This record gives sequence, C-alpha cells and structure tokens, in this order.
Amino acid sequence: MIQQVMSQLPAESTQQVVGYPSLFLLVALGALVPVVPTGALVSSAAVVALHQSSPFSLLIVFGVASAAALVGDISLYWLGQRGLRSKNGSKWLQAINDRAAPERLAQAQQKLDEHGAVVLVLSRLIPAGRIPVMLACLLARMPLRRFARGDVPACLAWAATYQLIGILGGSLFPEPWQGVIAAVGVTLLISGLPTVWRRMRAQFSH
Repeated sequence: MIQQVMSQLPAESTQQVVGYPSLFLLVALGALVPVVPTGALVSSAAVVALHQSSPFSLLIVFGVASAAALVGDISLYWLGQRGLRSKNGSKWLQAINDRAAPERLAQAQQKLDEHGAVVLVLSRLIPAGRIPVMLACLLARMPLRRFARGDVPACLAWAATYQLIGILGGSLFPEPWQGVIAAVGVTLLISGLPTVWRRMRAQFSH
C-alpha cells in the first residue's frame, strides 16, 4: 500500500516525504550522539532544496533542522538533569562530562556567569562549544525551561548558518551532488578545526 502511494507521487514529492522526517531524526539523534555530523546534514539538505522547484523547500529545511536541534538539545539536557539528581549519576551525564574538555568547561562557566543564557547562542555556532556550555548550565542548576528559552535562538542561528553554507555551496555548482560534496567538505573542515587546534597546542606545549 505504501509503495503504491509513493509510486504515484512525483519524484520531488517522494524525496520530501522521505527526506524531511529523516533529516529531523538524524539531526535530533546527532544532538544526543556525536557520531552524526548534523551541520553537514543541514548543509546537504539545503543544497538539495536549492535545486528543487518548490520555493518553500529551503524554509521547510530550516524549520525541520531548527526543531530537531532543539528537541535533541532539550532531551540531552533533561537526561543530564536526571543524572545530576541521581545518586549514581547516569551514562548520559557521564557522556556529557567526557565530551567537555576541562579548559573549555572553565571558559563556558565564566561566560555563563557573565552573560547568562545568551551564551547558548554562541555555543551552537562555535565548533565543539555546545557540550561545554550545556554542562556548565547543568552544573549551575539552570532550570530546563530557562535553558530551552535560551536554546531556541541558538538552534535557529545554527540552522541558518549551516543552511547558508549549503546554499552558497549549491549555488556554485550546476549539479546538486557537486554542491553536497562541497558543503559537506566545508562543514567537516569547520567542525574539525577545534580538534586540530588542541593537538597543535598540546604539541607546542611539550
């Protein structure tokens, strides 16, 4: 039955029916598990949407990516709060703690003290900045509702930034797959810069 319905839809409509839910699930999962490159997903989706005939495709990608990032962040924060309240902690709280370098956590705590929840916006835009700030918010016992209010503009800014990368990459090439490769390459390069910088600093310090 589902196959018959899908076969009757235009190719672009079929792509949207499958693609948007997949984008939401992968971005939300990427907020929980770091193995999913969410920025590259959003940029790739923006490239595909740019080459579609519907003028609303880019807006839908923006809305889906923003909502998924928000759901993922709030879910991870809620799981972290449960770990704080538990006597034995939790694997999620431990995972957040393991992913936050001590120096980045100290910087995040300082910025949180100085600027409050506004720092969440910058944490989403700076590579590897989200987890240290989230852990700082958890340790500061920030209520979930306040965290969510600060995370809304953060997720909107994040989705807009990576969608813009995809739009720029897609507009430079005639074929969508070429733009996807360019967008993925740029986003992976951006996300890998903090790791390279930390390794360089460690080498020079020795």
